[in-house]
Amino acid sequence: MAQHILAQSTQGTIDVPAIQYSALSPIIIVFGVALAGVLIDAFAPAKARRGIQPLLAAAGFAAAFVAVVLLHTRRQVLAAGSLAIDGPTLFMEGAILAFALLAVLLVAERRLDSSGGAIVASAAITPGSPGATAQRSSAGVQTEVYPLMAFSVAGMLLFVSSNTLLIMFVALEILSLPLYLLAGLARRRRLLSQEAAMKYFLLGSFSSAFFIYGLAFIYGYAGSVNLGRIADAAGMVGANDTYLYLGMALLGVGLFFKIGAAPFHSWTPDVYQGAPTPITAFMAAGTKVAAFGALLRVFYVSFGGLRWDWRPMVWIIAILTMVVGAVLALTQRDIKRMLAYSAVAHAGFLLTGLAAANSDGLSGSLFYLVAYGFTTIAAFGLVTMVRTGDGEASDLSQWQGLGRRSPVLAGIFAFLLLALAGIPLTSGFTGKFAVFQAAVAGDATPLVVVALITSAIAAFFYVRVIVLMFFQEPGADGPIIVTRPTLTYAAVGIGAIMTLLLGVAPQPLLELAGTAATSGFVR
Repeated sequence: MAQHILAQSTQGTIDVPAIQYSALSPIIIVFGVALAGVLIDAFAPAKARRGIQPLLAAAGFAAAFVAVVLLHTRRQVLAAGSLAIDGPTLFMEGAILAFALLAVLLVAERRLDSSGGAIVASAAITPGSPGATAQRSSAGVQTEVYPLMAFSVAGMLLFVSSNTLLIMFVALEILSLPLYLLAGLARRRRLLSQEAAMKYFLLGSFSSAFFIYGLAFIYGYAGSVNLGRIADAAGMVGANDTYLYLGMALLGVGLFFKIGAAPFHSWTPDVYQGAPTPITAFMAAGTKVAAFGALLRVFYVSFGGLRWDWRPMVWIIAILTMVVGAVLALTQRDIKRMLAYSAVAHAGFLLTGLAAANSDGLSGSLFYLVAYGFTTIAAFGLVTMVRTGDGEASDLSQWQGLGRRSPVLAGIFAFLLLALAGIPLTSGFTGKFAVFQAAVAGDATPLVVVALITSAIAAFFYVRVIVLMFFQEPGADGPIIVTRPTLTYAAVGIGAIMTLLLGVAPQPLLELAGTAATSGFVR
């Protein structure tokens, strides 16, 4: 059952530097873009920075995506066993880069808030100071956001390709530290944004602490941080099994923090609410792919032989995550917090793919990550276009009558919400069907029953928003629709089209995910 996805050795790999550099080209390109962005911010004039930085980031992510496509047949271990290139890794790297490209479009949009966009003009100006009010309508923008995004994306690519726990920890810090800063760069509601940055930093600190403690215990047991050698050591019964299981649990907790699984999700909704909405979209899609990529690699490669030991833990976390996400979303009045708890519930649905512990579970999880990523980026992008006189329409009451003011926009958002609910002919239905089918095949039918019940609960709060938009009169402070955000329209349109295509014609991506899963992880 799980034999198809457990790590496979690559014997006789020729360690040629040129081959290594080409295999690492996506990571190298993105790191290069990040460093170039830092230099541009240091030496270029402000006006030039505003034009160059988004173009550089978009071109770099696109070039890295092309490099991933060119590497689609590559399977090898690199850098003295520290990194691995294989089917699942390349699939997730491609997804991360595609989502990063869409996120750049959202961040670069400058027609949503006077002339400045969603990112603050100067993060150094504290709320309440003399220049705090004036910078809301300033034409300036904190252009450091683009190299910070590039560093985070580079960390995500490194995270999913790490073949040792130590490199994985370094990648975790590289992807997380820029996100802590990005979460505090909202142009409006500065205090809320800074609070989100602090809470995200504390969440990330807990994640890193649990991960490094787990790494230490695993090293104490196996005498190595290499995932393949850990798997070899875990296959032998020894006197230090306590170290093994304690280390495995701590590593799992560290990664559960990053995917937003309950009960480790506590401040995730606060971060989603306070961060600039384009950054929220970037985190919701990109970070989830990276965190799940690392989670799948660790449990399938290092602990694949112990699946009967860790599956009960995954069952418990998955059930708790689905229930908490679905139930608490019912109580939310803020649209971004509602989508945040929706993300928590979807993390639980994704964990059913991990609990399946078979090739179909890996394939279904890969497809689900892509489907969810496109839908959630489009949803958050659309949220940025529905506004009141004081910024984004955050309260659900402000969405009343949106269908009468902008039927097309409301229709697209309704379609995206139905996709998140898993309605047929959307990518959400196909993704859920893929992971649920794999879970049933992996003797996890009770978990699927819980998932179906929580999906029905989740459908209620999605439909509630649709009812507000189409069957309620607009309020006195009803929504104002921004009509000229070209880049945001492009990001939302691409996300909505992919949501539709992956619902009505999912076979090409399903086959691609199946091929990646069947090839397995190298070690």
